[in-house]
Amino acid sequence: MKTLSLETIGQQAVTAAQVLSQLDTRTKNEALLAMAQGLTTNEVAILAANQKDMAQAEVNQVKKVMLDRLLLTSERLQAMAAGIRQVATLADPIGQVTSGWQTQDGLQIKQVRVPLGVVGMIYEARPNVTVDAATLTFKSGNAVILRGGKEAIATNIVLANTLRDALTSVGLPADAVQLISDTTHETAQELMQLNDYLDVLIPRGSAKFINMVVDKATVPVIETGAGNCHIYVAEDADFKMALDIIVNAKTQRPSVCNAMEKLVLNSEIAADFLPQLQAALTPYNVTLRGDERAKAILPDIEAATAADWGTEYDDYILAIKVVDNLDEAIAHINRYNTKHSEAIITNNYAYSQQFTKQIDAAVVYVNASTRFTDGFEFGFGAEIGISTQKLHARGPMGLTALTSTKYIAEGNGQIRQ
Repeated sequence: MKTLSLETIGQQAVTAAQVLSQLDTRTKNEALLAMAQGLTTNEVAILAANQKDMAQAEVNQVKKVMLDRLLLTSERLQAMAAGIRQVATLADPIGQVTSGWQTQDGLQIKQVRVPLGVVGMIYEARPNVTVDAATLTFKSGNAVILRGGKEAIATNIVLANTLRDALTSVGLPADAVQLISDTTHETAQELMQLNDYLDVLIPRGSAKFINMVVDKATVPVIETGAGNCHIYVAEDADFKMALDIIVNAKTQRPSVCNAMEKLVLNSEIAADFLPQLQAALTPYNVTLRGDERAKAILPDIEAATAADWGTEYDDYILAIKVVDNLDEAIAHINRYNTKHSEAIITNNYAYSQQFTKQIDAAVVYVNASTRFTDGFEFGFGAEIGISTQKLHARGPMGLTALTSTKYIAEGNGQIRQ
């Protein structure tokens, strides 16, 4: 992909967005299937590029747990293609009438879903975001400008070119998907201030990265991603269920934002539960850090510091807070969480209802792993991010979250008196 100025990239995106906004659903779905086929056909080149990125990351001493975010395998690539195909089966939100009515003056008013226009994505070492973002923005009638991190640049270039070739093959503008190949900080900041062309910017990455984008951007930003996720185990919880959920939420893929980072535990069961938890997590080499009450039960674990409670580890580390009741648990979680995903393990219906009502987070679980906070798992096919804010969109963002609405008012000569 040749190097272009951001001004040119922005102009091309606006032009492509105008075309996309007029496409019918069948045309969009045909293009999506071509994209999915492109990933499968081009697997060898994509995985070769990814190995190049992986090798460089190891030279740069990127943490092993973070390498997992960067790695593509044949299975992961096929899952990405399956995600595209699932998006093709989803209802097209564009043109949907969300409401309609007649005014006292006889005007027929309806509210209709329309694309946002041009979406900017700025993200770190996760090449799957390239495909997820392109897929969802395309189906929702938006053009996308992608700016991935330097760690995945070789992979992202091949992925973006594969998707662009698929669009060209079905007669659609390749510039619906554009990747900025310059990974310098200066270019990133220029993208954050591309007000004449971007309608919205969506960052994905660490809390530090997202905060930096929010601070420097002059275009509208949807905050996503940072996940300091808690699980509260109540005094009536089924131990086996709780242990199974915690092992899954902490160890299945600790580098992702929906992984568990903190355990909040009721004091009534702490003495019985914590030794079983330590035994369950030992095979995964999880480092436990506990407050004074947890350390009194497990003296060999590390002492948690004040900084631990607000930290997203993205690693095999779990901090433990012991509390006396549900109210204390909710207060602790709401103080330190990032409004991403929180869970309670309980058999008490009243507890579950209080927890779901009072916890301030995009997704709240009862007796389930936080790892389910994902667009594919929610049935969206993919996600462009998990919004942790409250305006416009919240939680896993699928097709509808990439639309706006406009009002269409039809009359027969009415004038306002």
